[in-house]
Amino acid sequence: MRPSKTSLSAWLLAASCLAPIALAVPARAQTTTPPPPAPLSAEKPAAPEAAAETPPYTGLVIDGIKLSAQLDAGFMMNPFRPSTGLNFGQLFTDHANQAQLNQLLLTAAKPLDPTNPDFQWGFKLQFMYGSDARYTQFLGELNRVTPDSRYQLDVVEANALFHLPVLTDGGIDVKAGQYSTPIGYETIDPSTNPFYSHSYIFQFGLPFKHTGVLTTTHVNETLDIYGGLDTGANTTFGPLGENNSAIGGIVGFGLNGLAGGKLTILALTHLGPEQASRVLSPAGINANGQWRYFNDIVITYKATDALTLVTELNWIRDDYGVGKGAVNGFGAAQYVSYALNDTVTLNARGELWRDDNNFFVASFSNNGDPIRFQQGLPAVGGVYAAPGGSTTYGSLTLGVTWKPAVPPPVVGLAVRPEVRWDHAYTSNRPFNQNPPANTKGTSDSFTFGADVVLSF
Repeated sequence: MRPSKTSLSAWLLAASCLAPIALAVPARAQTTTPPPPAPLSAEKPAAPEAAAETPPYTGLVIDGIKLSAQLDAGFMMNPFRPSTGLNFGQLFTDHANQAQLNQLLLTAAKPLDPTNPDFQWGFKLQFMYGSDARYTQFLGELNRVTPDSRYQLDVVEANALFHLPVLTDGGIDVKAGQYSTPIGYETIDPSTNPFYSHSYIFQFGLPFKHTGVLTTTHVNETLDIYGGLDTGANTTFGPLGENNSAIGGIVGFGLNGLAGGKLTILALTHLGPEQASRVLSPAGINANGQWRYFNDIVITYKATDALTLVTELNWIRDDYGVGKGAVNGFGAAQYVSYALNDTVTLNARGELWRDDNNFFVASFSNNGDPIRFQQGLPAVGGVYAAPGGSTTYGSLTLGVTWKPAVPPPVVGLAVRPEVRWDHAYTSNRPFNQNPPANTKGTSDSFTFGADVVLSF
């Protein structure tokens, strides 16, 4: 879809997403997910196997409401010791050679039961304090509480859930409010990821969260259809909560239980304008007509009880690209995990990602600049991008997840050491830059780190 087709596209998207609701549609809200290489819990939608493999919840439950707390803290060492203090190409683990509290998550949830075909309702409230909140905050929400501090507050999720036993045997799930994106393999919640650091795809090729309505129609045991309307990527409402005045939305499908139950496929797209009106309007350009497309496919294959293979394919495109014309980022990541036993899992991630115009990959020297940048406001510190015209990034990450037995009231403990190598296959040397911004650094980056995820 090109910008000239914006109105038609929006109407078609609205019709496809809202028609089921009008008929009292959607079933079993997203309660399953492709099994992660080192699953510690199952929060992100898609594969039925994850729910079956997750141990029973042993935390605090009051009248069916699950209450939990989770802490994630770690350290990422960079032997190059960049004078910027930043690990370029990494957001959540951006501070080199410094320990940090990434997340303190507090959650109250009444999840839906995917085995119950009757009408259900539920909710999820999840709040975060930590360094990760600099990147995951909704625009216009809590941005000014501690605007330039490394440690900030964030509403990760605040939504109502419904299972409607209508239209299909599986019914329809509805999620309304604020929620983490269902797109992609890695998640904001560290307990569902195999590594401390994140992929380029997760950081630069996908949205983090949405405000709106998402439906999942379970057509049958194999096919799920996704449709939703929202305010855009990481946005809410109001002058600083929405960077333009157009809607966005999610469409896609999930295939479950293929190849004898070993294979699942999740293919989702988010589309809609993401450029800021306060940047484009003074130049006489309508930001509502400049669309961005986040396209992602996750293929999960459970080869054996111990071996899991996950392939992720990604393509992001922006029709405007700040005056450069259309810009693209695309690539693939391959995950391999092997469970040695109940407590130790070996993990590997290999990735290639192309930032075709050096538009998407960046580092921010000021803690408040990621949000200001999305809002179209001036950055206080330096915004570091790769010098030159385009960059092809390669990354290889090796790690171990150790989950020892823990006594109550602790519910879970995971320790995740990792070693990561990043390489630029182009000649612009984007890593370990020194001020001023966008000066050449090195073609390679080596980081060594570990984090601890503690759940109550």
